[in-house]
Amino acid sequence: MIRLKEKIGYGLGDTASNIVFQVVINFMMIFYTDVFGISAAAVGTLMLVVRLFDAVTDPIMGGIADRTNTRWGRYRPYLLYTCIPYAVLAVLAFTTPDLGDSGKLVWAYVTYAVLMTIYTAINIPYSALGGVLTENVKERTSIQSYRFAMAMAGGAIVTASFMPLVEFFGGAESNREIGYQYAMGTLSVLAVACFLLCFFSTKERVSPPVNERKTNLLQDLWSLRGNGPFMLVVSAAFFLLILTAMRSAAAPYYLTYVLEREDLTSFFLTSGMVAALVGALATNFVSQRMCKVKLFRIGCVLILLTHAALFLIPGKYAWVAYAAFVGASFCQMIVVPVNFSMVADTADYGSLKTGKKIMGMSFSAHLLVIKLGLAVGGALTGWLLSYYGYVANQAQTEDALFGIMIVFAGSGVIVGALMYLVMSFYQLTDERMTEVHQQMHEAEQAS
Repeated sequence: MIRLKEKIGYGLGDTASNIVFQVVINFMMIFYTDVFGISAAAVGTLMLVVRLFDAVTDPIMGGIADRTNTRWGRYRPYLLYTCIPYAVLAVLAFTTPDLGDSGKLVWAYVTYAVLMTIYTAINIPYSALGGVLTENVKERTSIQSYRFAMAMAGGAIVTASFMPLVEFFGGAESNREIGYQYAMGTLSVLAVACFLLCFFSTKERVSPPVNERKTNLLQDLWSLRGNGPFMLVVSAAFFLLILTAMRSAAAPYYLTYVLEREDLTSFFLTSGMVAALVGALATNFVSQRMCKVKLFRIGCVLILLTHAALFLIPGKYAWVAYAAFVGASFCQMIVVPVNFSMVADTADYGSLKTGKKIMGMSFSAHLLVIKLGLAVGGALTGWLLSYYGYVANQAQTEDALFGIMIVFAGSGVIVGALMYLVMSFYQLTDERMTEVHQQMHEAEQAS
């Protein structure tokens, strides 16, 4: 059994990740359109291009992490090596240089691309670390539940403090360029501290098989295509992150233009993070009493229903919309920790076929698909807002308001249905994983 202290310590790594990640998905779109000065369509293309770049870096990082061998383990050292560069790049990404339109666009592409590369370098080893703290199926789900509870705590810190920090540092003249830069700098210092606490609080316990076969990076990546359960898990993750990107990016637009309550932005988003935190903790409780596969499917249905309600509620009923938003945030976080715990399960399942446990590569491929989902979701947000006629800092037309609702709530209805369909084919139940681990131990003893 993993001690509570270590579970929380591990979770602090995602608190750190989410301090930056939540700023990116909640505020980067509106920062680029309304402060930095890029059109919505250009931002959509930017987010797609940059995240597709991760198709190269993610598998490389997964392979490097799997082949790392230090006195601290395979994956923990990267928390120490990369936390400061991660913080620096986050600040640069939210810095507005004194350049022309073309120069600004180049700056945005470069700083965002390098930030995502550093994110890869720290988050893939961090994610893989969760798979080597223990091989107990229930404990893995519990670890991921605490991880995402702490991640949502980081998100709550962001949504509660980021805009007030922007206003504080922006000063009386409302210099939002300086405000965004300094706000990001303040939160980045906290992120570094959380990564360091995670490093010192955790221990790698699950070693690679003694008879592990030697392969190269491409062979490791190619082997994943034959792992059916893994392909189902990453497909569900792809759809889930499309929803995450679209709803998060559209939330400030929804509050400003649909509800006409921009003053409630921090309150709404923070409440959503708190609801997600509760959802992650509830998942920890329920997953000890219910098979994770069944729990995931129930979560998909709840995502569909809560987003349908959110889509149908008229903008004048702000507090009813608030209740639906909180419910949607709670339901979405039911499936997230379960999905991540399934990655470790599929890596164990795959090792029976290949003789090689590629935990880092599995999580790198998972993170790659997540980033692709974010890329598609971010691009769709920008393109749909542009298609429906969104114009920054002006009263919006009925078509533009409808476009915001499609992005903010309609996406959840579609994604909930798609995830349920995909995971109806997934068969690595808790009972089946007990059999897999027994077979793995028998194979090790036989060697």
